[in-house]
Amino acid sequence: MDSLAEAALQGAPAEELEKLSVPSDYMALHTRAEDASMFSGETDKDVRRSLRLGRVPMPELAPDEVLIAVMASSINYNTVWSATFEPVSTFPFLKQMARRGYWGARHDLPHHVLGSDAAGVVVRVGSGVSRWKVGDHVVVATTHVDNEDPATHGDGMMGADQRAWGFETNFGGLAHYSVVPTNQLLPKPAHLTWEEAAANPLCAGTAYRMLVSERGARMKQGDVVLIWGAAGGLGAYAAQFVRNGGGIAVGVVGSPDKARHALAMGCDHVIDRQEIGLTGDAPSDPAAVGKRLGKAIRKATGEDPHIVFEHVGRATFGLSVFVCRRGGTVVTCGSSTGYRHEFDNRYLWMRLKRVIGSHGANLQEQAETNRLIGLGRVSTALSTTFPLAQAPEAARLVQRNEHIGKVGVLALAPNEGLGVTDPALRERIGEQALAPLRN
Repeated sequence: MDSLAEAALQGAPAEELEKLSVPSDYMALHTRAEDASMFSGETDKDVRRSLRLGRVPMPELAPDEVLIAVMASSINYNTVWSATFEPVSTFPFLKQMARRGYWGARHDLPHHVLGSDAAGVVVRVGSGVSRWKVGDHVVVATTHVDNEDPATHGDGMMGADQRAWGFETNFGGLAHYSVVPTNQLLPKPAHLTWEEAAANPLCAGTAYRMLVSERGARMKQGDVVLIWGAAGGLGAYAAQFVRNGGGIAVGVVGSPDKARHALAMGCDHVIDRQEIGLTGDAPSDPAAVGKRLGKAIRKATGEDPHIVFEHVGRATFGLSVFVCRRGGTVVTCGSSTGYRHEFDNRYLWMRLKRVIGSHGANLQEQAETNRLIGLGRVSTALSTTFPLAQAPEAARLVQRNEHIGKVGVLALAPNEGLGVTDPALRERIGEQALAPLRN
């Protein structure tokens, strides 16, 4: 570990951090452009083969950016997409960044540093930065936007050049250092450890926009919300937002163990996929499976769902449209089982249902989410952590859907439990409530 990273880890004051040199290279989890076709024709695209841990050059800092000493990060499904080079390689995204001029050209490299979550310490600030300073403890909101695009100022997600940081940009969070624009920074919740804080931004912000924001489903008190993958990262936060908002959360999971965890995160009722005859792929008779699912939901709640929280994609989307009540809403942010969805459109148009596309969260939505986390109203979905050296194994766990909640990665932090600056709040909230999936 270099002297700057060591000082940041030890909580050195800003004046000491500023005196220490920034290293010329750093340790990072990355993919290589030369490997983009390595899985051609293969069935099991094992991400452990394409994810590489090694030193990469330190990029120059733009005027509106900060350099973060990353203490912890986490695995998101977009890390799996990057590592399998599917549905497309992420390297063309970096070439698109290069068209934005001098600062964008830094991203177009033969390696791609991954990671769309991070918590750490600011160790350098660009010449144009005024709101943040060296020594600040931060988490990273994961939407990279173009401040010069007028649409960005109405809603950051509507900008034409909006990107997922660490997926469609370089210099992500699965590394010892990360370069981040200041319009992605939020204060780290003081009562959380580094790994707990790093697990939240992408999934929690995405779920908040889908359910709570005026741009999403606009959930209200008493709404029945069907949550696919309720024991996963997105689902674990969705269940909490439903509970906090006075809704009724019905989770769908794949095992009794995951059912137990979904209940711990706030689901009122849980349905095991096996009970309704749903395997990993889209059902051959979606109406029959949909009727069984609808019956199970009505048995639990007495009515059909107002909202379906959808991110699984091809395997579930037709069922989501089918079971949603007349006039209800299907809100979708992804398609981990495939992007080409098939559904019976009669159940959409004749029953006046809506489908809302949702993607990430703008900075205001991320700040609102971060405030709830800081107040202890939303718990981390972190279930386990790996050291950075074992990040490929962590990604493989997510790739095979063998995980619960969020899988954390320790970067510079040598062990769990570090980074808490408000132990009194932590004690008031209680360890069980802070991280239900860990305890």
